[in-house]
This record gives sequence, C-alpha cells and structure tokens, in this order.
Amino acid sequence: MTAAAPPRLKRLTPVLVVDSVEPCIQFWTERFGFTAENEVPGPGGKLVFASAQKDGIEMMYQTRASVIADQPGIAKELDGHSIVLFIAVGDLDAVERAVAGSPVVKPRHKTFYGSTELYVREPGGHTVGFAQMG
Repeated sequence: MTAAAPPRLKRLTPVLVVDSVEPCIQFWTERFGFTAENEVPGPGGKLVFASAQKDGIEMMYQTRASVIADQPGIAKELDGHSIVLFIAVGDLDAVERAVAGSPVVKPRHKTFYGSTELYVREPGGHTVGFAQMG
C-alpha cells in the first residue's frame, strides 16, 4: 500500500485575536490602502470580526471576547497563543485525515459565510483552521 499524497494547501490567512478590531483594520486601510471586508458588528455595534485585503494579502481580526463567547472553553487557550492560522483548502476530507490524532479545538462545522471548517492545535500550541469554501 502506498502512502497518500499530502493534501494541497491553497492559502494562509492569519486571524489575529485582539481586544479591538477597528484600529487594526484602520492600520491596514489607512496606511497601506487595503480594503476592509467581512465586517461583523457585535452587540453595541462595535466590530467583533473584520478582514482587510489587498494584492492577495489578507489579514483577519477577531475580538478576544467574541472568540470566548463562541467557544467558552478556549479562554485559557488564548493565553500566549492569540494567533490563529486560517488556511483555505480544496479537500477538507484529505486535511481531516492528515490531522487525525491532533487535538481538536473546534470540530468540523459549517459556517454562516459558506465554508466548512476544522480547527486543530499544532504541536507549538497554536490553533490552525482549515476551511473549504462552498
């Protein structure tokens, strides 16, 4: 039996967990001409998530409070590890096989924005999310 080829990874997008999204997005839009996208307001109208994109580079920001609200058990996990890597993939089934045995941070799930995602912990302690669109 031959080993399966490793899954093809398409793109890496950092998701930076922060206290406030607005100043982070403004940094990229005002200083570098990025376009703000995917703005998600929370209670009170302040953004809980947003991304900024330009020339194939994308930065995502999410508030610490919204991450904890979505996944209450993760609060302790965010200490010292506030960067989440977000990788778009073509075949989430292949990725799921490749990460078998890794600690699962958030099981495979469908999102409101149309992707199916899986989040695991890599050996360095950081969270890595894999997302298949459509």
